[in-house]
Amino acid sequence: MAAATAVLPRFNNALFHVPVWAAHAIPIRSTHRRRPPRRHASQNGPINRMPARLPGLLPLVVLVASVCCGTSVPAQQGGTVNFYNWSDYIDPTVLETFTRETGIKVRYDTFDSNDTLETKLLAGKSGYDVVVPTGYFLERQIKAGVFRPLDKTKLPNLANQWPEITKRLATYDPDNRYAANYMWGTTGIGYNVGKARAALGDVQIDSWDIVFKPENLARLKDCGVHMLDSADDIMPAALRYLGLDPNTTDASDYEKAAALLQKIRPSVRKFHSSEYLNVLATGEICFVVGWSGDIKQSQKRAAEAKNGVEIGYSIPKEGAQMFFDNLAIPKDAPNVAQAHALIDFLLKSEIAAKSTNYLGYANGNTPNAQLIKSEILNDTTVYPDASTMSRLYTISAKDQKTQRLMNRLWTRIKTGR
Repeated sequence: MAAATAVLPRFNNALFHVPVWAAHAIPIRSTHRRRPPRRHASQNGPINRMPARLPGLLPLVVLVASVCCGTSVPAQQGGTVNFYNWSDYIDPTVLETFTRETGIKVRYDTFDSNDTLETKLLAGKSGYDVVVPTGYFLERQIKAGVFRPLDKTKLPNLANQWPEITKRLATYDPDNRYAANYMWGTTGIGYNVGKARAALGDVQIDSWDIVFKPENLARLKDCGVHMLDSADDIMPAALRYLGLDPNTTDASDYEKAAALLQKIRPSVRKFHSSEYLNVLATGEICFVVGWSGDIKQSQKRAAEAKNGVEIGYSIPKEGAQMFFDNLAIPKDAPNVAQAHALIDFLLKSEIAAKSTNYLGYANGNTPNAQLIKSEILNDTTVYPDASTMSRLYTISAKDQKTQRLMNRLWTRIKTGR
């Protein structure tokens, strides 16, 4: 998110009705990717706004599934659902509407790292009913037996999902047994149009050359460069730029990618997976390698502030990573019926579109021109055209040896040692 964005506060492990925080939402995602990055530290505190998007159109029906007895739970029966989501990843009014329509209270907590989520899931007894892992983490968590299969009879709004997205998601989740896509996006380049032009001249920012050629990135150093603190996003981009497989398991390939990143390290002010959303919007930095939806949120905040900051986002022409942040139910979830009810609600056409309009991320439903704002639906950096889609790649879960190597190299890159 996707499998992260500036981080919003939240109520940590606090039971609440959304009206409380919706009235006081405070502006503020790690490995996606957004992640979820998409999209690394867990966030603890009051709840806040988050990014999401889902197109489509369906009746306003909330179905709550009861897995233990096989019957549906009537609307307004109530209960509680424990939702663990990426920070900055939902329209603040969505959960309020869910509680009003179903009587189910939401206990909401957020994270900004797939690593944080995975640690909780593998330890077991997390207490969460719905979680949002990014695709490649989802893949290995499924293999570890972390999730329960979705009861699709309790999820009529699965019919709204876009076949193009469910097909790609099946790379991680064969037959789409365990997860439904919530949001998806790309890892690309966000920039302050004015400051980038002043530093680079009249150069089109549409290539990884701006990032990976040390002489180019050095010209942006003074106005501030951030990168995601996510080896799973940055190292595959470097591998792709070098003409290597982003999913390689060859140690020498990772050494080459690390060497490339070490050359540009002096120009990077900070590695962080959420802070850039706000500081890009305020003009404190001018350049970031980050998640599409977070940068779009930054763009929106700058426009709302009328501070003279214009934000652009580019999917490099050489190709970029496509990430998927997904809704899944832990095997030991305490409230399975309510979990199905929440997932089905989030897949409603109008709810998904509402989140997309608020967050600037594409959602997993088939795009709906009647519900999604035209400026978002027609933005090819949010909903890429066929040519761009053909250049997007996905990454798969790494074996332990490769993951350890990546982590070691990433620490070396960040510390500059």
